[in-house]
Amino acid sequence: MPLSEHEQRMLEQMERALYAEDPKFASALEGSGLRTYTRRRVYQAVAGFLVGIALLMAGMVAKQVWLSVVGFLVMLGCAVLAVTGWRKAPKPGEQPSAGAPGAPHTRVQGRQKRSMMDRIEQRWQRRRDEQGGH
Repeated sequence: MPLSEHEQRMLEQMERALYAEDPKFASALEGSGLRTYTRRRVYQAVAGFLVGIALLMAGMVAKQVWLSVVGFLVMLGCAVLAVTGWRKAPKPGEQPSAGAPGAPHTRVQGRQKRSMMDRIEQRWQRRRDEQGGH
């Protein structure tokens, strides 16, 4: 649910006050936490992928098919985690995406959503008027 104009103004005032009061703390909260979390997740997935390769090779050397299959499944799972984590990671200097938990809704996003809703409502109204006029 998007914030109202009044709520957005209050939130912006609180953010400005926080930056004025403690800029170091405010910059620490700005969004680097999500980037660090996703980067750590990707690194863990890469490490898991290497463990999967080791299991695959160990299974081939020991002629244990089940161990090789487990290694392959670990590699596959870690590859999926790495790719999804890499795609979700915000770029440096970029705000987290709106779908991310805890992502702030900016005024621009609210305007874009409202303008899209306004267009839909206008189309709906036009169709109703056209059907009512015939």
